[in-house]
Amino acid sequence: MPEPHGLDIGGQAVIEGVMIKNRQKLAVAVRLENGQIKVKKEHLKTLPKFFKLPFVRGSATLIHIFIIGIRALMWSANQQMNEDEELTTRELVGILIVSLGFGMLFFVGIPFVVSSVVGAMGLWFNVLEGAVRVALFVGYIYAISFMKDIHRMFQYHGAEHMAVHCHEAKLELTVDNVRKFSPVHPRCGTSFIMLVLAISIIMFTFIHSPFWYVNLIWRIALVPVVAGIAYEILRLGGRFKQSKIMNIIIAPGKWVQKITTQQPDDSMIEVAIVAVKKVVE
Repeated sequence: MPEPHGLDIGGQAVIEGVMIKNRQKLAVAVRLENGQIKVKKEHLKTLPKFFKLPFVRGSATLIHIFIIGIRALMWSANQQMNEDEELTTRELVGILIVSLGFGMLFFVGIPFVVSSVVGAMGLWFNVLEGAVRVALFVGYIYAISFMKDIHRMFQYHGAEHMAVHCHEAKLELTVDNVRKFSPVHPRCGTSFIMLVLAISIIMFTFIHSPFWYVNLIWRIALVPVVAGIAYEILRLGGRFKQSKIMNIIIAPGKWVQKITTQQPDDSMIEVAIVAVKKVVE
């Protein structure tokens, strides 16, 4: 989740836990099989000033958070395994390559092919392609939400959001206080993805070539630009939470968060609280 402008923390769910970070520190807290909470802390390197410029910082932050998030996921997964079962770096890289390839095929290739086969042109091509992509994305996360492990991760996702809400409200981080807040958050990565999908429909309207491969290459090449615009809008949504216009813009992301965030139990909230405290203390 992108960091807020003010109190400056964000995070994500990991395997049986939560990762929280600000610009200087990171903490990953996980619940072990014996019931104890284990924490990993890191100091983060500051990005060069160029990568903090508006519209540049979107892609830079996305890549930065992706790398940090994968490392946190790998560490959390290894805490649930025996030493002889732990994932190696090579295995993780292989999983990432396969996952990225599948993602590009599923969420870029299929919508493009469907729109081409139907014979849509111009604006209607982009609208249909975008609609198919949104349907695939929402359908995919809805389908996997029924998996036990994914459902638990979505619960930790909710716990992370609720703890961040509580911190932003400047309340004491207790289970009872965290329970007062919604698991839906305007700066969630789910909202970011929905913004990317919406912006891509608009931007790709201005790109049309008689050659299908040129159109496809442009769609892949412009991903950093689309991500940069989406990131700036998401930051505005975090700063102007009371704005009706911003609430309308980020509303689709909040709707989809009804799937990607679930109500956590108290033990999950405790893990999220530990992660937040280790970063803000």
